[in-house]
Amino acid sequence: MQPFAGIKVVDFTHVLAGPFCTYQLAVLGADVIKIEPPDDPDMMRPEGHSAAMGAQGRGTQFICQNGNKRSLALDLRSEGGREVARRLVAKADVLVENYRKGVLDGFGLGYAQAAKLKPDLVYCSMTGFGHTGPKAGHVAYDNVIQAYSGLMAATGSREVSPLRVGPPVLDYGTGSQAAFAIAAALFQRSRTGEGQKIDVAMADAALMLMTTTVMDSQMLGETPLPAGNFNPDRPHYSCYPTADGQLVLGAFTVRQIRKLWTALGRPELDREIEGLSLHQALQRFAARDGELLARIFATKPADYWEVLLNQAGVPAARVRRMHETLAHPQVASRSVLQAAEKVPETGMMLKSPVAAFGYLKDGPSLSRPAPALGEHTAEVMAELGFSGAEIERLEQAGAVRGRAPS
Repeated sequence: MQPFAGIKVVDFTHVLAGPFCTYQLAVLGADVIKIEPPDDPDMMRPEGHSAAMGAQGRGTQFICQNGNKRSLALDLRSEGGREVARRLVAKADVLVENYRKGVLDGFGLGYAQAAKLKPDLVYCSMTGFGHTGPKAGHVAYDNVIQAYSGLMAATGSREVSPLRVGPPVLDYGTGSQAAFAIAAALFQRSRTGEGQKIDVAMADAALMLMTTTVMDSQMLGETPLPAGNFNPDRPHYSCYPTADGQLVLGAFTVRQIRKLWTALGRPELDREIEGLSLHQALQRFAARDGELLARIFATKPADYWEVLLNQAGVPAARVRRMHETLAHPQVASRSVLQAAEKVPETGMMLKSPVAAFGYLKDGPSLSRPAPALGEHTAEVMAELGFSGAEIERLEQAGAVRGRAPS
Protein backbone atom coordinates (compact mmCIF):
# COMPACT_ATOMS: atom_id res chain seq x y z
CA MET A 1 0.00 0.00 0.00
CA GLN A 2 1.41 3.37 -1.00
CA PRO A 3 1.64 6.06 1.72
CA PHE A 4 -1.36 8.09 0.51
CA ALA A 5 -3.55 5.22 -0.66
CA GLY A 6 -7.15 6.03 0.32
CA ILE A 7 -6.48 9.77 0.60
CA LYS A 8 -8.74 11.89 -1.63
CA VAL A 9 -7.39 15.24 -2.81
CA VAL A 10 -9.49 17.97 -4.44
CA ASP A 11 -7.08 19.86 -6.70
CA PHE A 12 -8.09 23.44 -7.58
CA THR A 13 -4.61 24.29 -8.90
CA HIS A 14 -3.18 25.35 -12.24
CA VAL A 15 0.13 26.21 -13.96
CA LEU A 16 3.13 24.64 -12.16
CA ALA A 17 3.58 25.09 -8.39
CA GLY A 18 0.12 23.85 -7.38
CA PRO A 19 -0.11 20.95 -9.84
CA PHE A 20 3.41 19.83 -8.87
CA CYS A 21 2.35 19.76 -5.21
CA THR A 22 -0.64 17.51 -5.92
CA TYR A 23 1.41 15.43 -8.35
CA GLN A 24 3.75 14.55 -5.47
CA LEU A 25 0.73 13.24 -3.56
CA ALA A 26 -0.61 11.42 -6.62
CA VAL A 27 2.58 9.46 -7.33
CA LEU A 28 2.44 8.24 -3.73
CA GLY A 29 -1.05 6.85 -4.10
CA ALA A 30 -3.50 9.70 -3.42
CA ASP A 31 -6.66 9.92 -5.52
CA VAL A 32 -6.25 13.44 -6.92
CA ILE A 33 -9.27 15.00 -8.64
CA LYS A 34 -8.14 17.92 -10.80
CA ILE A 35 -10.85 20.59 -11.10
CA GLU A 36 -10.80 22.95 -14.10
CA PRO A 37 -13.34 25.33 -15.62
CA PRO A 38 -14.69 23.82 -18.86
CA ASP A 39 -14.08 27.03 -20.82
CA ASP A 40 -10.80 28.10 -19.13
CA PRO A 41 -8.70 25.01 -18.35
CA ASP A 42 -5.18 24.91 -16.97
CA MET A 43 -3.11 27.25 -19.14
CA MET A 44 -0.32 24.67 -19.39
CA ARG A 45 -2.48 22.16 -21.30
CA PRO A 46 -1.41 23.31 -24.80
CA GLU A 47 2.21 24.05 -23.87
CA GLY A 48 5.13 21.93 -25.07
CA HIS A 49 6.94 20.67 -28.15
CA SER A 50 4.35 18.24 -29.55
CA ALA A 51 1.66 19.91 -31.62
CA ALA A 52 -0.49 16.77 -31.48
CA MET A 53 -0.35 16.54 -27.70
CA GLY A 54 -0.95 20.27 -27.35
CA ALA A 55 -4.04 19.98 -29.54
CA GLN A 56 -5.32 17.27 -27.18
CA GLY A 57 -4.87 19.64 -24.24
CA ARG A 58 -2.16 17.37 -22.92
CA GLY A 59 1.04 19.20 -23.87
CA THR A 60 4.41 18.04 -22.63
CA GLN A 61 4.60 20.85 -20.08
CA PHE A 62 1.22 19.79 -18.69
CA ILE A 63 1.64 16.03 -18.45
CA CYS A 64 4.83 16.24 -16.39
CA GLN A 65 2.95 17.37 -13.26
CA ASN A 66 -0.51 15.93 -13.83
CA GLY A 67 0.01 12.19 -14.18
CA ASN A 68 -1.96 9.84 -11.91
CA LYS A 69 -4.77 12.43 -11.61
CA ARG A 70 -8.43 12.33 -12.67
CA SER A 71 -10.04 15.31 -14.38
CA LEU A 72 -13.39 16.88 -13.49
CA ALA A 73 -14.42 19.85 -15.66
CA LEU A 74 -16.53 22.04 -13.39
CA ASP A 75 -17.92 25.56 -13.73
CA LEU A 76 -17.97 27.09 -10.24
CA ARG A 77 -19.88 30.10 -11.55
CA SER A 78 -23.00 27.94 -11.72
CA GLU A 79 -24.92 26.65 -8.70
CA GLY A 80 -24.84 23.15 -10.21
CA GLY A 81 -21.05 23.28 -10.43
CA ARG A 82 -20.77 24.52 -6.86
CA GLU A 83 -23.03 21.71 -5.64
CA VAL A 84 -20.76 19.13 -7.26
CA ALA A 85 -17.75 20.83 -5.63
CA ARG A 86 -19.41 20.84 -2.21
CA ARG A 87 -20.18 17.13 -2.41
CA LEU A 88 -16.62 16.44 -3.46
CA VAL A 89 -15.11 18.49 -0.64
CA ALA A 90 -17.38 16.79 1.90
CA LYS A 91 -15.78 13.45 1.01
CA ALA A 92 -12.20 14.73 0.64
CA ASP A 93 -9.19 14.58 2.92
CA VAL A 94 -7.25 17.42 1.31
CA LEU A 95 -8.12 20.53 -0.71
CA VAL A 96 -5.34 22.39 -2.54
CA GLU A 97 -5.87 25.69 -4.36
CA ASN A 98 -3.62 28.36 -5.87
CA TYR A 99 -6.07 31.06 -6.91
CA ARG A 100 -5.71 34.69 -5.85
CA LYS A 101 -6.59 35.36 -2.26
CA GLY A 102 -10.37 35.28 -1.78
CA VAL A 103 -11.36 33.71 -5.12
CA LEU A 104 -12.60 30.42 -3.67
CA ASP A 105 -14.31 32.26 -0.82
CA GLY A 106 -16.47 33.88 -3.49
CA PHE A 107 -17.54 30.41 -4.65
CA GLY A 108 -18.37 29.28 -1.12
CA LEU A 109 -15.23 27.12 -0.94
CA GLY A 110 -12.93 29.16 1.28
CA TYR A 111 -11.38 27.51 4.32
CA ALA A 112 -14.14 28.40 6.79
CA GLN A 113 -16.83 27.24 4.36
CA ALA A 114 -14.99 24.04 3.37
CA ALA A 115 -14.27 23.15 7.01
CA LYS A 116 -18.02 23.15 7.69
CA LEU A 117 -18.43 20.56 4.95
CA LYS A 118 -15.51 18.45 6.26
CA PRO A 119 -14.26 19.47 9.72
CA ASP A 120 -11.06 17.39 9.52
CA LEU A 121 -10.15 18.70 6.06
CA VAL A 122 -6.52 19.64 5.35
CA TYR A 123 -6.86 22.86 3.35
CA CYS A 124 -3.76 24.17 1.55
CA SER A 125 -3.75 27.58 -0.12
CA MET A 126 -0.81 28.45 -2.37
CA THR A 127 -0.23 32.05 -3.47
CA GLY A 128 2.66 34.26 -4.56
CA PHE A 129 3.04 36.15 -1.30
CA GLY A 130 0.78 34.42 1.22
CA HIS A 131 -2.39 35.62 2.94
CA THR A 132 -0.79 38.31 5.12
CA GLY A 133 1.24 41.44 4.53
CA PRO A 134 1.08 44.33 2.05
CA LYS A 135 1.62 42.06 -0.97
CA ALA A 136 -1.01 39.47 -0.03
CA GLY A 137 -3.24 40.44 -2.93
CA HIS A 138 -0.52 40.58 -5.57
CA VAL A 139 -0.33 37.91 -8.26
CA ALA A 140 2.97 36.39 -9.33
CA TYR A 141 4.76 33.80 -11.43
CA ASP A 142 8.14 32.17 -10.93
CA ASN A 143 10.12 34.97 -12.60
CA VAL A 144 8.40 37.65 -10.52
CA ILE A 145 9.24 35.84 -7.29
CA GLN A 146 12.82 35.35 -8.49
CA ALA A 147 13.06 39.12 -8.84
CA TYR A 148 11.30 39.96 -5.56
CA SER A 149 13.06 37.39 -3.40
CA GLY A 150 16.65 38.25 -4.28
CA LEU A 151 17.29 35.02 -6.19
CA MET A 152 18.04 36.87 -9.44
CA ALA A 153 20.43 39.22 -7.67
CA ALA A 154 22.19 36.23 -6.10
CA THR A 155 22.65 34.58 -9.51
CA GLY A 156 25.34 35.33 -12.05
CA SER A 157 28.80 36.82 -11.61
CA ARG A 158 30.19 40.06 -10.26
CA GLU A 159 30.27 41.31 -13.85
CA VAL A 160 26.90 39.94 -15.01
CA SER A 161 24.04 40.03 -12.49
CA PRO A 162 21.14 39.78 -11.86
CA LEU A 163 20.28 36.70 -13.92
CA ARG A 164 17.06 34.72 -13.93
CA VAL A 165 17.56 31.06 -13.06
CA GLY A 166 16.52 29.19 -16.22
CA PRO A 167 14.12 26.45 -15.05
CA PRO A 168 11.13 27.52 -12.88
CA VAL A 169 12.85 26.33 -9.71
CA LEU A 170 10.64 28.38 -7.39
CA ASP A 171 7.47 26.82 -8.82
CA TYR A 172 8.82 23.35 -8.18
CA GLY A 173 10.40 24.32 -4.85
CA THR A 174 7.09 25.79 -3.69
CA GLY A 175 5.23 22.66 -4.81
CA SER A 176 7.61 20.49 -2.82
CA GLN A 177 7.22 22.67 0.29
CA ALA A 178 3.44 22.49 -0.02
CA ALA A 179 3.42 18.71 -0.48
CA PHE A 180 5.58 18.34 2.64
CA ALA A 181 3.25 20.63 4.60
CA ILE A 182 0.23 18.56 3.53
CA ALA A 183 1.94 15.27 4.41
CA ALA A 184 2.82 16.66 7.85
CA ALA A 185 -0.76 17.90 8.37
CA LEU A 186 -2.17 14.48 7.45
CA PHE A 187 0.17 12.85 9.95
CA GLN A 188 -0.91 15.41 12.55
CA ARG A 189 -4.57 14.66 11.79
CA SER A 190 -3.95 10.94 12.31
CA ARG A 191 -2.92 11.78 15.89
CA THR A 192 -5.37 14.58 16.74
CA GLY A 193 -8.34 13.98 14.45
CA GLU A 194 -8.27 17.65 13.51
CA GLY A 195 -7.96 19.35 10.15
CA GLN A 196 -5.53 22.10 9.23
CA LYS A 197 -5.29 25.31 7.23
CA ILE A 198 -1.98 25.76 5.38
CA ASP A 199 -0.78 29.07 3.93
CA VAL A 200 2.06 28.52 1.41
CA ALA A 201 3.77 31.48 -0.27
CA MET A 202 6.14 31.23 -3.22
CA ALA A 203 8.10 34.14 -1.77
CA ASP A 204 8.57 32.25 1.50
CA ALA A 205 9.63 29.12 -0.38
CA ALA A 206 12.24 31.20 -2.21
CA LEU A 207 13.76 32.29 1.09
CA MET A 208 13.80 28.68 2.29
CA LEU A 209 15.72 27.71 -0.85
CA MET A 210 18.29 30.45 -0.15
CA THR A 211 18.77 29.85 3.57
CA THR A 212 22.54 30.45 3.68
CA THR A 213 22.20 33.61 1.56
CA VAL A 214 19.51 34.86 3.94
CA MET A 215 21.84 34.39 6.89
CA ASP A 216 24.90 35.87 5.15
CA SER A 217 22.94 38.96 4.09
CA GLN A 218 21.87 39.61 7.67
CA MET A 219 25.40 39.26 8.96
CA LEU A 220 26.89 41.56 6.31
CA GLY A 221 24.05 44.05 6.27
CA GLU A 222 23.98 43.74 2.47
CA THR A 223 23.66 41.11 -0.22
CA PRO A 224 26.84 39.07 -0.83
CA LEU A 225 28.21 39.53 -4.33
CA PRO A 226 27.34 36.65 -6.66
CA ALA A 227 30.35 34.41 -7.20
CA GLY A 228 29.55 33.26 -10.71
CA ASN A 229 31.22 30.16 -12.09
CA PHE A 230 34.63 31.03 -10.67
CA ASN A 231 35.06 32.20 -7.10
CA PRO A 232 38.55 33.62 -6.54
CA ASP A 233 38.10 33.19 -2.80
CA ARG A 234 37.28 29.49 -3.24
CA PRO A 235 39.28 28.29 -6.28
CA HIS A 236 38.91 24.64 -5.28
CA TYR A 237 35.12 25.10 -5.46
CA SER A 238 34.84 26.67 -8.90
CA CYS A 239 34.44 26.05 -12.63
CA TYR A 240 37.36 25.71 -15.06
CA PRO A 241 37.74 25.44 -18.84
CA THR A 242 39.36 22.21 -19.97
CA ALA A 243 40.68 20.98 -23.30
CA ASP A 244 37.13 20.36 -24.56
CA GLY A 245 34.57 21.74 -22.13
CA GLN A 246 34.11 22.95 -18.59
CA LEU A 247 34.69 21.20 -15.28
CA VAL A 248 33.12 22.09 -11.95
CA LEU A 249 35.38 21.31 -9.03
CA GLY A 250 33.79 20.83 -5.61
CA ALA A 251 36.65 20.42 -3.12
CA PHE A 252 35.16 22.18 -0.09
CA THR A 253 37.22 20.87 2.84
CA VAL A 254 40.93 20.77 3.60
CA ARG A 255 40.80 16.98 3.35
CA GLN A 256 39.27 17.18 -0.14
CA ILE A 257 41.78 19.82 -1.25
CA ARG A 258 44.62 17.57 -0.12
CA LYS A 259 43.13 14.67 -2.09
CA LEU A 260 42.85 17.01 -5.07
CA TRP A 261 46.55 17.84 -5.07
CA THR A 262 47.55 14.22 -4.64
CA ALA A 263 45.30 13.17 -7.55
CA LEU A 264 46.83 15.92 -9.72
CA GLY A 265 50.34 14.68 -8.96
CA ARG A 266 51.28 17.55 -6.66
CA PRO A 267 51.88 15.87 -3.28
CA GLU A 268 54.05 18.77 -2.12
CA LEU A 269 50.96 21.03 -2.19
CA ASP A 270 49.07 18.39 -0.21
CA ARG A 271 51.76 18.50 2.51
CA GLU A 272 51.84 22.29 2.38
CA ILE A 273 48.38 22.63 3.90
CA GLU A 274 48.66 19.77 6.36
CA GLY A 275 47.59 21.03 9.79
CA LEU A 276 46.05 24.25 8.45
CA SER A 277 42.44 25.24 8.86
CA LEU A 278 40.40 25.87 5.71
CA HIS A 279 40.47 29.61 6.39
CA GLN A 280 44.27 29.59 6.75
CA ALA A 281 44.75 27.52 3.59
CA LEU A 282 42.54 29.81 1.51
CA GLN A 283 44.03 32.97 2.94
CA ARG A 284 47.56 31.88 2.05
CA PHE A 285 47.13 30.03 -1.22
CA ALA A 286 43.80 30.89 -2.92
CA ALA A 287 45.21 33.19 -5.62
CA ARG A 288 48.09 30.89 -6.50
CA ASP A 289 45.92 27.75 -6.48
CA GLY A 290 43.34 29.27 -8.84
CA GLU A 291 45.99 30.08 -11.44
CA LEU A 292 47.65 26.69 -11.08
CA LEU A 293 44.41 24.74 -11.36
CA ALA A 294 43.43 26.68 -14.47
CA ARG A 295 46.71 25.71 -16.16
CA ILE A 296 46.42 22.04 -15.16
CA PHE A 297 42.78 21.55 -16.19
CA ALA A 298 43.36 23.15 -19.59
CA THR A 299 45.65 20.27 -20.58
CA LYS A 300 43.11 17.44 -20.79
CA PRO A 301 39.38 16.88 -21.51
CA ALA A 302 36.72 17.42 -18.84
CA ASP A 303 35.67 13.75 -18.84
CA TYR A 304 39.24 12.73 -18.03
CA TRP A 305 39.35 15.02 -15.02
CA GLU A 306 35.89 13.97 -13.81
CA VAL A 307 36.88 10.29 -13.78
CA LEU A 308 40.29 10.93 -12.20
CA LEU A 309 39.01 13.17 -9.43
CA ASN A 310 35.90 11.11 -8.61
CA GLN A 311 38.07 8.03 -8.23
CA ALA A 312 40.24 9.99 -5.80
CA GLY A 313 37.21 11.00 -3.71
CA VAL A 314 37.11 14.59 -4.96
CA PRO A 315 33.72 16.02 -6.01
CA ALA A 316 33.87 17.10 -9.66
CA ALA A 317 31.72 16.93 -12.79
CA ARG A 318 31.87 17.96 -16.41
CA VAL A 319 29.31 20.66 -17.20
CA ARG A 320 26.59 18.86 -19.14
CA ARG A 321 23.52 19.94 -21.07
CA MET A 322 20.22 18.31 -20.21
CA HIS A 323 20.21 15.85 -23.13
CA GLU A 324 23.64 14.62 -22.01
CA THR A 325 22.50 14.18 -18.43
CA LEU A 326 19.42 12.23 -19.51
CA ALA A 327 21.63 9.88 -21.52
CA HIS A 328 23.98 9.18 -18.62
CA PRO A 329 23.82 5.63 -17.16
CA GLN A 330 23.50 7.07 -13.64
CA VAL A 331 20.05 8.43 -14.50
CA ALA A 332 19.03 5.08 -15.98
CA SER A 333 20.05 3.37 -12.74
CA ARG A 334 17.58 5.43 -10.72
CA SER A 335 13.76 5.56 -10.72
CA VAL A 336 13.48 9.34 -10.88
CA LEU A 337 12.30 9.13 -14.52
CA GLN A 338 9.46 6.76 -15.36
CA ALA A 339 7.67 6.00 -18.63
CA ALA A 340 4.85 8.48 -19.22
CA GLU A 341 3.51 8.11 -22.77
CA LYS A 342 4.43 8.11 -26.45
CA VAL A 343 4.76 11.22 -28.58
CA PRO A 344 2.18 10.87 -31.40
CA GLU A 345 4.42 12.36 -34.08
CA THR A 346 7.42 10.10 -33.45
CA GLY A 347 6.34 7.21 -31.23
CA MET A 348 9.11 8.12 -28.79
CA MET A 349 8.38 7.16 -25.16
CA LEU A 350 8.60 10.21 -22.92
CA LYS A 351 9.87 9.70 -19.39
CA SER A 352 8.60 12.06 -16.73
CA PRO A 353 10.32 12.97 -13.45
CA VAL A 354 8.37 11.29 -10.64
CA ALA A 355 10.20 11.70 -7.33
CA ALA A 356 13.72 12.33 -6.08
CA PHE A 357 13.61 9.30 -3.79
CA GLY A 358 12.81 5.62 -3.88
CA TYR A 359 11.24 3.24 -1.37
CA LEU A 360 12.14 -0.38 -0.75
CA LYS A 361 8.47 -1.14 -1.46
CA ASP A 362 5.30 0.70 -2.50
CA GLY A 363 7.20 3.83 -3.49
CA PRO A 364 6.37 6.65 -5.90
CA SER A 365 5.15 5.46 -9.26
CA LEU A 366 3.52 6.81 -12.40
CA SER A 367 0.63 4.52 -13.27
CA ARG A 368 -1.88 6.75 -15.07
CA PRO A 369 -1.25 9.31 -17.83
CA ALA A 370 -2.24 12.92 -17.32
CA PRO A 371 -5.97 13.28 -18.05
CA ALA A 372 -7.75 15.00 -20.88
CA LEU A 373 -10.03 17.83 -19.78
CA GLY A 374 -13.14 16.34 -18.16
CA GLU A 375 -12.03 12.78 -18.87
CA HIS A 376 -13.34 11.51 -15.53
CA THR A 377 -16.26 13.89 -14.97
CA ALA A 378 -19.01 11.26 -15.17
CA GLU A 379 -16.96 8.72 -13.22
CA VAL A 380 -16.27 11.08 -10.32
CA MET A 381 -19.83 12.39 -10.21
CA ALA A 382 -21.23 8.85 -10.11
CA GLU A 383 -18.98 8.15 -7.13
CA LEU A 384 -20.50 11.22 -5.44
CA GLY A 385 -23.99 9.78 -5.88
CA PHE A 386 -25.19 11.71 -8.92
CA SER A 387 -27.50 9.71 -11.16
CA GLY A 388 -27.02 9.44 -14.90
CA ALA A 389 -29.94 11.79 -15.45
CA GLU A 390 -28.50 14.37 -13.04
CA ILE A 391 -25.10 14.22 -14.73
CA GLU A 392 -26.69 14.71 -18.13
CA ARG A 393 -28.80 17.63 -16.85
CA LEU A 394 -25.76 19.39 -15.36
CA GLU A 395 -23.77 18.80 -18.51
CA GLN A 396 -26.53 20.26 -20.69
CA ALA A 397 -26.63 23.30 -18.38
CA GLY A 398 -22.86 23.77 -18.83
CA ALA A 399 -22.13 23.24 -15.13
CA VAL A 400 -19.91 20.25 -15.93
CA ARG A 401 -18.33 18.82 -19.02
CA GLY A 402 -17.22 15.37 -19.97
CA ARG A 403 -14.27 14.54 -22.15
CA ALA A 404 -14.00 16.79 -25.18
CA PRO A 405 -14.48 15.13 -28.55
CA SER A 406 -11.20 13.93 -30.08
